[in-house]
Amino acid sequence: MQRRDFLGVAGAAGALALAGCEAPPPPIEGGFTGIDVARGHALRDGALKSSSPATVKRTRVVIAGGGVAGLAAARALRLAGLDDFVLLELEDAAGGNARGGMVGGIACPLGAHYLPTPGDDAREVQDLLEELGLRRRVAGRWEYDERHLCHSPQERLFFRGEWQDGLLPVHGVGAETHAQYRKFAQRIDALQHAAHFAIPVQRAAVTPELLALDALPFANWLDSEGLGDAQLRWYLDYCCRDDYGAGIEQVSAWAGIHYFASRHGFHAPGSSSSGADPNTERDGVLTWPEGNGWLTKRLAEPTGDRLHTGQAVTRIADLRGGVEVDAWDAASKSLVRWQAERCIVALPVFIAVRVVENAPEVLQNAAAHLRYAPWLVANVHLRGPLADRPGAAPSWDNVIYGTRGLGYVDARHQALDPTPRGTVLSWYRPLGPSRHDGADGRRLLLDRPWTGWRDDLLAELSVPHPDLPSLATRIEITRYGHAMAIPRPGLLAQIGAHGDRVVAGRLSFAHADWSGYSIFEEAFTRGHVAGAALA
Repeated sequence: MQRRDFLGVAGAAGALALAGCEAPPPPIEGGFTGIDVARGHALRDGALKSSSPATVKRTRVVIAGGGVAGLAAARALRLAGLDDFVLLELEDAAGGNARGGMVGGIACPLGAHYLPTPGDDAREVQDLLEELGLRRRVAGRWEYDERHLCHSPQERLFFRGEWQDGLLPVHGVGAETHAQYRKFAQRIDALQHAAHFAIPVQRAAVTPELLALDALPFANWLDSEGLGDAQLRWYLDYCCRDDYGAGIEQVSAWAGIHYFASRHGFHAPGSSSSGADPNTERDGVLTWPEGNGWLTKRLAEPTGDRLHTGQAVTRIADLRGGVEVDAWDAASKSLVRWQAERCIVALPVFIAVRVVENAPEVLQNAAAHLRYAPWLVANVHLRGPLADRPGAAPSWDNVIYGTRGLGYVDARHQALDPTPRGTVLSWYRPLGPSRHDGADGRRLLLDRPWTGWRDDLLAELSVPHPDLPSLATRIEITRYGHAMAIPRPGLLAQIGAHGDRVVAGRLSFAHADWSGYSIFEEAFTRGHVAGAALA
């Protein structure tokens, strides 16, 4: 919509209001998209299994699962010159929960929407970014392409009726709250010096100190440290729900601390870096209108016809003469059997344990201890720019204090054209156990109509933006029943000793689940290592 048209619509609406007959907002279209729930449940229920394949094919390596880990494994094989492989993906596009989409002609994320600039432990991710031209070495230092770094302003919080910079509540909070911020910052700084917190997690030794933190719920550790301030705990709960899909009562103290200690620490307001070098810069963030779909699309493109979508892997068998992988082809509605030398199982653990015949003990143990957080992403198209409340300027990440959702990101934030116009806001709603949600999030996600989520979105985002319902034209909702593993207390002790590779016979397991939580760096590294080992 052009500015002239927008002013004309606004003027007409004002005239109607003055005449006492305000026009109702136009209807909002929408529905569920992005995930074929019926296909996934047919796989779960065994409806796709068949003992008689219609076709038998041969290849050297089968990669089961086309999320970030599977795509990374395919890239590693290609880089090593091994082209005789296939990549089998359940959905109609690769990328897992890091795919992108379009609403109203505007690119937007269907899941993960950013990648922090990786540290030296994530050397495989660093190499990928260099390959994609996102970073290069200049005068001995790494520099990132600023077009892909998140533009300022990055974050803001709607708190006590106005927007403030950053996500930590600061406006109008008392001296005791600020003292708690400083105390938490000091504890994180001390723990960073006492133990190595790494991303990917397999690059850090599982020490007794880390296992002691792993044994406690994060909320209990905060209690033991005397960190009970309501504003601090709201923020930490938000962070855990953002990265892990569950609240501070459900994730381990190791996970809650890892969120900060593995990256940039915790910076209390008014202090440069809470005891660290005052010249240390916060980590940058890479982001795109379509989120991490920008990355997965570029990982998928070189696989060409070796990528087979719409493939429900129903059986993986490690036999005497090699590996057999059966996949139900949704297009032909027939079973295809792949015979190969090796298989990289880049599937979530809860699926892998169902489809791997005679599942090895390491897989059974992981499946017994992993629990998952359901997740919802809603993309709402707006026909014009929103009016704003006082305070900080519109940002990339916009969070509303105290709500069930995690706020929204603006798909046009990276646009270089400053002209106000329509956009897409991506609203994130975790449904794992927390003080907001119980244990029935997956059932709620499946049973509730899209209009219920529409109403939740409109109610939440209308708090800072009362005009949003009148500007919304369409809402598309993507549901993830098992979006991410929850790093519950004790999980690190159960699965944290596997290192870079998890191997059983001719099967290599590669998925972020093996790290106990889901981020790009974990999935990519595990996939790359599995692929490189077979090349």
